[in-house]
Amino acid sequence: MLRPKQVKFRKQRKGRIRGTENRSVHLTVGTYGLKALESGRLTARQIEATRRAITRKMKRRGRVWVRVFPAIPITSKPVEVRMGKGKGNVDYWVCPVRQGKILYEIGGISPEIALQALQAGAAKLPLLTKVIF
Repeated sequence: MLRPKQVKFRKQRKGRIRGTENRSVHLTVGTYGLKALESGRLTARQIEATRRAITRKMKRRGRVWVRVFPAIPITSKPVEVRMGKGKGNVDYWVCPVRQGKILYEIGGISPEIALQALQAGAAKLPLLTKVIF
């Protein structure tokens, strides 16, 4: 599972995901990509499940680049614990994704297989996505 090796602070506040992405909006290393059409949060499990689905459809040919990394900790309190007594422990890690960000890139395969692989990966994500060439 993806998570940072070290963080400056163990627990963070939730924050908001506003606006559109302006940095990673173009393909850099691959030929085909999966682009987010809406904002949201991707968990480490969702990122890994998508990567596995894409790799499986490609039958391990070509190359996959993951352009997102979960670096925000999400905390939760145990079940049936009363209010108060501080913030809960870190439960999982997420990556905030803004609209327009490239999530995955693939290369070295035919367009038909690339389209099938990225559609299989998109099915694992909670966001609306688009395959780009």
